[in-house]
Amino acid sequence: MASPVNAALCALLATAFWSLVGYALCRRLAPQALAAGAAPVIGWAVHSAATLPLFTLIGFSPLAVVAVAALCVIASVASLRQPVNTGGKPEPQIPVSAYVTAAALALLPTVALLPKFSAQGVHLADPIFDHSKIAMIDAMARQGLPPVNPVFAAVPDHLPYYYLWHYSAAELALPLHVSGWEADIALTWFTAFASLCLLMGVAIWLGKRSSAAIWVIALAAAASLRQVLALIVGTYSLEPLLAPPTGFAGWLFQAAWVPQHLMSASCVVAAMLLMALYAERRRVAVLVTLVLVVTAGFQSSTYVGGITFAIAALAATPVLLFGMEPARRIRFLIGLMVAAVLVAGLAMPFLRDQFGTVAVHGGGSPIVIRPFAVLGSLFPDRLRHGFDLPAYWLVLLPIELPAVYVAGALSLAVMLRSVAYRPEKFAVAVLACLAGAGLVASWLLVSTLGDNNDLGLRAVLPATAVLIAAAAVGVTLLPRRRLIVATAVGGLLLSLPDTAQMLRSNILGTPARDSDVFAQAPELWAAVRRVTPSTARIANDPLYLRDLTPWPANISWALLADRSSCFAGRELVLALAPLSASEREAINAQFVRVFAGEGTPQDIDDIANRYRCDVVVVVPQDKAWDNGPFASSHDYRLADDRAGRWKIYVRR
Repeated sequence: MASPVNAALCALLATAFWSLVGYALCRRLAPQALAAGAAPVIGWAVHSAATLPLFTLIGFSPLAVVAVAALCVIASVASLRQPVNTGGKPEPQIPVSAYVTAAALALLPTVALLPKFSAQGVHLADPIFDHSKIAMIDAMARQGLPPVNPVFAAVPDHLPYYYLWHYSAAELALPLHVSGWEADIALTWFTAFASLCLLMGVAIWLGKRSSAAIWVIALAAAASLRQVLALIVGTYSLEPLLAPPTGFAGWLFQAAWVPQHLMSASCVVAAMLLMALYAERRRVAVLVTLVLVVTAGFQSSTYVGGITFAIAALAATPVLLFGMEPARRIRFLIGLMVAAVLVAGLAMPFLRDQFGTVAVHGGGSPIVIRPFAVLGSLFPDRLRHGFDLPAYWLVLLPIELPAVYVAGALSLAVMLRSVAYRPEKFAVAVLACLAGAGLVASWLLVSTLGDNNDLGLRAVLPATAVLIAAAAVGVTLLPRRRLIVATAVGGLLLSLPDTAQMLRSNILGTPARDSDVFAQAPELWAAVRRVTPSTARIANDPLYLRDLTPWPANISWALLADRSSCFAGRELVLALAPLSASEREAINAQFVRVFAGEGTPQDIDDIANRYRCDVVVVVPQDKAWDNGPFASSHDYRLADDRAGRWKIYVRR
């Protein structure tokens, strides 16, 4: 099982390293408060985007990772020894107490990923379902770059997913000799902490008051109004008034479920600010940093760092051009075009894989224009879709973002009109464009690859980040502060019951029938590793321990096996395997059938030869335990057998 001590040490080392690299760079590019806040995000983005192609070329080994990190530390320390002219004007800074409080808040989503020990065994919290991609981290640490596909034996064997966030976790796991699970926990905490630091830096820079940092943390801790409204409606889902909740939520919820998208959102916020800084002073260092940050955002999330950022950048560019002197516009546009070409070059492998995935999945356009589904079955079908358009703004956003939606929007409007914000006019303008782009993308754009509208659910993240920072400025400084304070504080207080319930669920987890079996799983997977090489692919029941997660997932394999699978199950291959929907469902049914003891000789031949399964793991929970076809198969031999615990077969 994952060790909290290992994860904590890993998180502290990652924070120290990426913050050092980021601050050495940011202090020369941005105002002091913003530089200090943006340092963790910028450091992670620049280092990760630059080293991924490097390690792909020279090899991904512990020695290479440590050597490159040492060079980065030496260069950063040398840069910090050189003085920087700050103009002599004292600026408010992020208080040490705010850093400590942000570190504590970052624990709230992170604790959801820890194993929960009880007298009944070991159980998990619901967000672990989306962290089944830990198998990607283990695969990169084990087999290097470019990454193999850990969930399906595809040909060619590559990973068609935006994996930069998981690669950076593998960078931690490889030299520190921690598991992928522990590295994932560490990076989840770092991502939440870095996001809060960035927003604190933005709020203090724009608000000119250190107290804005504490408001950022308080507003980020807000959840939804569903717990309070459930007292009236009678159900947390608010059905049939509203559609069932699908994961559209604020910062705290998404930090636990999808940290890769949250880090991408932080990169998008940082990239928009770099655009504003480049509009003020055309410096090559700003442009190069912008290229790497945009690349990191895209390689961590196509939906956030790709589509949402593209919409926001297209909206912000004419705003920036209109606000600058005519003589500077051509050079500014040339700089942005050069940056776009460089980003496309660095991101080309990911772009190629994303287009290839779209072609394999088929079924029409991967993105369609359709209003976000808000209203429930109480409304007739012929009216519901039309009413969904205003309901998104008047119902969904106030429920899911109660502390920052109105307060943040009011604050942005006041800042845009205030003469006091003329020096930061570019920054405020691009942040407003980003908030609008994120909300509109969630409102009208729907991704069709998969079971969920991932674009709609994740595009709201950069908008939420901007609204948190803007609301923190509004409650500390802006004119008409009473209305902003009332909406922010009122929404925060009403959301606290939902925050408390989320925290309770993250800490205690969800008890499951198979918790005692999961407690013994580390022994099973250790036995598998003893009899298999690191490149072997495993077949086990895709539904093994399926009640540990909200949806059936092969979570025991994903967290503990440290071996790739030839077919890890429907939920895991959904986003990670180049399969059409019909192929995916057919293969899933075939594997389920085999481990249910109903497999035919042709099924076994397919598992051995078509899907290239080097190892088969059978446990007593499988009906194939007593009625298994592998014992009599000519393709497999029994390699390890523990009475009443497991049978491990390997290919002859």
